[in-house]
Amino acid sequence: MTPRGAPSAGSAADIVRAVTAGRSLAVQVLQECLRRHADLAPRINGLVQLRRREAEAEAAAIDAAIAKDAPAGLLAGVPVSVKECFAVRGLSTTLGIPSRRQLIDSDDAEIVRRVRAAGAVVIGKANVPQAMYLHETDNPVWGLTRHPLDASRGPGGSSGGDAALVAAGVVPLAIGNDLAGSLRQPAHACGIATIMPRTAILGDGGGFNTMPHLVAVRARAGFLARTVNDLDLALAAIGVGRAESAGSAEPRRVAWWDEAGPIPASPAVRRAVSDAVGRLAARGVEVVRVPGEMASEAAWLLLGIVAADGGDDVRRLFAGSRPMRGVRHLLAIARLPRRWRPLVAALLRLTGRWSEAEGVLRTGRRTPAELATLITARDALATRFGAAVAGCDAVVCPVSALPALRQGSASRLVLAAAPCLLANLLDLPAGAVPVTTVGPAEQGCRPWSLDPVVRAAAATDRGSAGLPVGVQVIACPGRNEATVLHVMRLIEAMGGPQPTTS
Repeated sequence: MTPRGAPSAGSAADIVRAVTAGRSLAVQVLQECLRRHADLAPRINGLVQLRRREAEAEAAAIDAAIAKDAPAGLLAGVPVSVKECFAVRGLSTTLGIPSRRQLIDSDDAEIVRRVRAAGAVVIGKANVPQAMYLHETDNPVWGLTRHPLDASRGPGGSSGGDAALVAAGVVPLAIGNDLAGSLRQPAHACGIATIMPRTAILGDGGGFNTMPHLVAVRARAGFLARTVNDLDLALAAIGVGRAESAGSAEPRRVAWWDEAGPIPASPAVRRAVSDAVGRLAARGVEVVRVPGEMASEAAWLLLGIVAADGGDDVRRLFAGSRPMRGVRHLLAIARLPRRWRPLVAALLRLTGRWSEAEGVLRTGRRTPAELATLITARDALATRFGAAVAGCDAVVCPVSALPALRQGSASRLVLAAAPCLLANLLDLPAGAVPVTTVGPAEQGCRPWSLDPVVRAAAATDRGSAGLPVGVQVIACPGRNEATVLHVMRLIEAMGGPQPTTS
């Protein structure tokens, strides 16, 4: 059969079907992917390390295998981007730090080996925030990554480069990881889907560990894609996902809340949750509202645990380099001695900086005994959460309080991603799926405030019409990735992100 067009802008599943059936060649799919990258690179700057020659050879090998009727893998011919923190032989893991630029990866990370064994074509590495410390993809090594729809906005982070590439149609599938919303927040910002499995499923995938002394919570590898089906395919390709899905019951009862934690949710964020819950109810799923305050409590606990070393692990990465301003600001807060924190918080409150005051009190260096107290509080929260959602299969809630952030605002709006942190804290599988876009009437609804965090949130809302808004799906205790994918698929099947007329 004569190969026809290359469906690189389509889904991963479409590409696999076309390549394995001989309707397209993997090399054609790759060339279309590279053409689209070349067209969009000046505007987006998502793919920062390209391995063209190696990818072309791998695509040709896949075509040769198919021509001989040899197995080509569940991801045959699918172009995949890889977050910069995962090793890819011959490329660099800089983390956006200039002093690390000459460090060349000698081998592939585990998750890279697994997708390549499944027939995927790794096209290169995508950009990250410096030290993966912010939800804003910018660093002095590779520069600034821009949102595909609005250059004044970022794609989120820390898997922001990959999210931008998937959203722009450069690749249908990307590898990322998530310690504090780093898959779900950029997926929400860019209007795509993602899955973050439990630690026991993929672990960290072999990604670079920027916080080796942090053991209570760990970064987890996962995938970004434009469709939920492609996420399922990716998990199946590396040995998980569909086997569990086949024996998993359809979700019958889903809990939900629309609170977003310390920063009140934008109107479009609340509406997205309402829309998603309505879609589930229309499919016969029982939906029950539960209080969302525990998610805010979980966020503060996780931030306290992550900051318990005073930022020492991340600071060590910068040997010979100076952190960027936003990173430097957060590291300074992390280093502030605990005995000074009540006084600093009181001064911040006097000047109307209530959000920052709370952050100062809740974070900072901890003694081993103090860290153990935080872990005990986490365990107690897990018990309370399990009781609150007993009988439910999953929770639907916000991903972020805000749509895509304006460039340069992430260090002030760290708390926007607070809704993500419960799943990280409790090691629950979670994902995000697009639902809607911000409507014109949903851009300026926050009251005036002295608090610079609230003012930054209001500035984020202004001019946000048309930006994507997703929802988060968290599996309840005892449920697995298949449950998350089931619920996300039901939400996706009832409609995608459509502009609102409000």
